Amino acid sequence: MEGVVVSAKQNKTAIVRVERTFTHPVMKKIVRRSKKYHAHDEANAAVEGQTVTIQECLPHSKLKRWELVSGGEGDA
Repeated sequence: MEGVVVSAKQNKTAIVRVERTFTHPVMKKIVRRSKKYHAHDEANAAVEGQTVTIQECLPHSKLKRWELVSGGEGDA
């Protein structure tokens, strides 16, 4: 999944907001929904505002079930 880093203040953790769009079944309008994921960032390379790719992994902690795959190399 692809999203934007909202917070990178925690050690080895980045909070990523992933947005999805869909058509409302009754109103037939485009609706935008977002969800935040805690992702493991081993190198602490994520920067706020950066677009990154995350993938599901084995649990690192209570909330961290995702890890950064790409985009965390400091290319803001």
